Amino acid sequence: MMTGINNCGILGGDRRQIALAEQLAAAGFQGYICGFDGVTFTGNVHKTTLGEMIRLCNIIILPLPVTDDGKHLKMDFSEKKIVLNDEFAEKMRGKRVIGGMMDRLYCTSSVWKQIQTDDYSVREEFAVRNAVPTAEGAIEIAMREYSGTVSGSRCLVAGFGRVGKVLSRMLHGLGAEVTVSARKPADIAWIKSCGYHSVQTENIGGGEYDIIFNTIPALIFDRPVLSSLSGCSLLIDLASAPGGVDYSAAEDTGIRALLAPSLPGRVAPKTAGAIILDTVCHIMEE
Repeated sequence: MMTGINNCGILGGDRRQIALAEQLAAAGFQGYICGFDGVTFTGNVHKTTLGEMIRLCNIIILPLPVTDDGKHLKMDFSEKKIVLNDEFAEKMRGKRVIGGMMDRLYCTSSVWKQIQTDDYSVREEFAVRNAVPTAEGAIEIAMREYSGTVSGSRCLVAGFGRVGKVLSRMLHGLGAEVTVSARKPADIAWIKSCGYHSVQTENIGGGEYDIIFNTIPALIFDRPVLSSLSGCSLLIDLASAPGGVDYSAAEDTGIRALLAPSLPGRVAPKTAGAIILDTVCHIMEE
């Protein structure tokens, strides 16, 4: 487990941080949490104020993403807002601050250059393990929103990265007819070896699909591509914001496009919290 920790503070977040706090306490660490009004915790989790957390804790764990709007800390369970500015950064001096998708936080103050920080979301072990709940969440959405069954449906997975690999395998196991897009010849070879159909990402347009899953964080599904697709009624966008879909064009072409960010926290918070905890442990051990 984590070494060099006296007390650990969890500041802001969503259901993942609730699970993280409870798992941290179950592991025997003194855990403090702030920003969860009205939430009842199990185990030895101490709800506290920001001021007390700063006084007591040498490790501060921030949410994923740290901020949704670039101005305030992500705090889904609190009506209070913590502004991300020089004053907030100054409070973190002398602490080790660990969070997810930290780039937007760094833009809020130059003080962050003088603080020891780590971004758990860029770690490979985090990204690989997070692909599973992301893929399961995407399939859950498809089962709920698509008028037919996933089994027997024609599915396109755009991108053969971590999520694309896991999602393709799951869809294939459910009996879907799976096509996967990629750019690299090596990825195309792997796609074919797995028993899926393959298509170059730049040639996605013109295909016939029932359900499309996008994992590519770039505008792949623009108006010309969307207009050329046949049969598609549902497009689930799993890419990081702002996603990879022209949503106005999707509406005009009759395709229901759904942006589905942060699926692990929504569909599997317990697992997502455990993944964060394990990754933070690895960071501290190193």
